[in-house]
Amino acid sequence: MAIAERGYTHWPGSLEGGRRPWRVLEDFQEMLKGADKFLHINPAYFQAYYGSSFLIFMMLMIMVGSGSGLIADDLRHNSLPLYFSRPLRKRDYVGGKFGALAFFLLLLTLVPGILFILLKLLFAGSFAFLADYPWLPFSFIGWSVFISSFFSLYTLLLSSLGRNRRYAAILMVAAYFLSDVFFGIFYGIFHEPAFCLISVQMNLRQLSAAFLGAKPQFDVPWIYSFLVLSAVMVAAVLVLRRKIRVAEVIR
Repeated sequence: MAIAERGYTHWPGSLEGGRRPWRVLEDFQEMLKGADKFLHINPAYFQAYYGSSFLIFMMLMIMVGSGSGLIADDLRHNSLPLYFSRPLRKRDYVGGKFGALAFFLLLLTLVPGILFILLKLLFAGSFAFLADYPWLPFSFIGWSVFISSFFSLYTLLLSSLGRNRRYAAILMVAAYFLSDVFFGIFYGIFHEPAFCLISVQMNLRQLSAAFLGAKPQFDVPWIYSFLVLSAVMVAAVLVLRRKIRVAEVIR
């Protein structure tokens, strides 16, 4: 019987086990050599998302679709006395409406920011990004909470002004776009950056840049935009308290 000739050579090395054999981040780095620009996440990268007109418009549309009738429908059907005939406080009623709206808004703001951070750490294979911008996670979390709170109170405010959800939806859209129109008119005539304070969208974009440490579009102190948006939120709280006080049953 023929004996096959040995066709392999002995390897003189030795096998060594690694502490983390599952770690394959270097493979990701090799695969993504041409994606340096995409992976270069910094404050401007976050501002491109959080300060975009598209994101702000999408948040408005979600509020129009899901929140325009939250209080208007209760006023239309005279449901508030029924609510408050039970052991329910004003803060519980408003908090429930607010929380429902804020949940959907945080899905568009807080969740993507967390994913950005996790993907950056995964593909970079180090924590150098957090060492360079240790404050950035807190910044986008703070901005996500602020803009979600603003749009939630903005929606509840305009929903409480009438008994028709269509009327509330029209008010929400009209207030947003008319503020942009007036800004465009005045800025086009006078070329004064301070007119950006008229626009809801521009105030949000200016303030998002301040939160994230990016360069704002207009050379206007961010504190002014903060005061304008905060004034809207305070007005919403005052109007809601007045509307609900009228319908609340004294127990």
